[in-house]
Amino acid sequence: MNTVTTDGTFAHPALFYRSEGEYADRTVTFVREGLATGEPVAVAVPAPNLELIRAGLGTDARDVSFLDMTEAGRNPGRIIPRVLRAFADAHAHGRVRIIGEPVWAGRSAAEYPACAQHEALINAAFKGRSATILCPYDETRLDADVLADALVTHPTVISDGRQRASGAYDWRAVVARYNEPLRPAPDADVIAFGAGQLPDARRFAVGRAASLGLDERRLPDAELAVAELTTNSVVHGGGHGTLAIWADAGQVVCEVRDPGRLTDPLAGRRPPEHGQVGGRGLLLVHYVADLVRVHTSDEGTTVRFYLGL
Repeated sequence: MNTVTTDGTFAHPALFYRSEGEYADRTVTFVREGLATGEPVAVAVPAPNLELIRAGLGTDARDVSFLDMTEAGRNPGRIIPRVLRAFADAHAHGRVRIIGEPVWAGRSAAEYPACAQHEALINAAFKGRSATILCPYDETRLDADVLADALVTHPTVISDGRQRASGAYDWRAVVARYNEPLRPAPDADVIAFGAGQLPDARRFAVGRAASLGLDERRLPDAELAVAELTTNSVVHGGGHGTLAIWADAGQVVCEVRDPGRLTDPLAGRRPPEHGQVGGRGLLLVHYVADLVRVHTSDEGTTVRFYLGL
C-alpha cells in the first residue's frame, strides 16, 4: 500500500476498512512503510484499534508514538494543534507519517459536525507540509453520510487495497456545510455583557455551572473558557455579546454570541508561534473543552463549548 511520495507534498488519504483484520493489515503496512524510509510515525486512534496496530507491529511498535484518540481527540477541535501539528512540528526537518482516526462509531450527533470540519481543515493546516496523514473509516459501522463526507474531505481514498483520487474532494464545502446555526436551549440562563461586565459574566458562568452539577475540578475550565470568549467578543466581536448556559445530555453547555464575524477557518486550531503574544483565546477553549462548535456569518459569531458533568 504505497500511499505517498517522499517529496515535500502533503498527502491525506482516507482508508475505508470492513474488518479488524483489514484494518490491522493496512495500518501496519502504512506504519512500516514509514519506518523503512526513516520517517517519524505517530498513531492516534481509539484504544481498541491502537492495540490492533501495536500488536501487529510487534517490536517495531517501540519506534512509534501512540495516542488514544478518544482522549487526545475527545474534542475534534484540538486534534490539529495538540496531536497532528504537535507531532509534525517536533519533527520539522523531515517528512512525518501519522494515522489519525477522529471519526468512530459512537461519536454523538453534536460531535460529528466538528469531526467533519476537522477532517476538512487538515488540508488547510498542512498545505505544503511534508506529511502524510491517513484517516481510517469503518465502512460497516459508520453512516453512509459520514463515508460520503470522507470523500469530500480527502483528496485520495484507499479501498480494497487500491488507492484512487476522490472526484468529490472539496474540503471548503464541508467547512461551509457544517457551519450550522446554533441556538441556546429554551431553558438556558442568558445574560448580556460588555466591557464592564466581564467579571460578572465569569462569576455567572461558574455559579450556574456549579448549580448544574459540574465537578468543582472542572469549574476552572468553565471560567477560563468563558473569560477567553467574552474577552474576544469585547475586543474583536463588536464590544458586547450574550452568554448562555444550560445542561444537556450529561454536559454543561456554554454559548457566547456576539456581532463579529470569524474570518479565519483555522482560528483556534493553530499552535502559537514562538514568542507570540495574544491570539490564544479560542485555542485555549479547544484545549479545555470536551467539544467546541462554531457558527459564523455576517450576522455574528456563536461559539459553544461543552464540559462533561
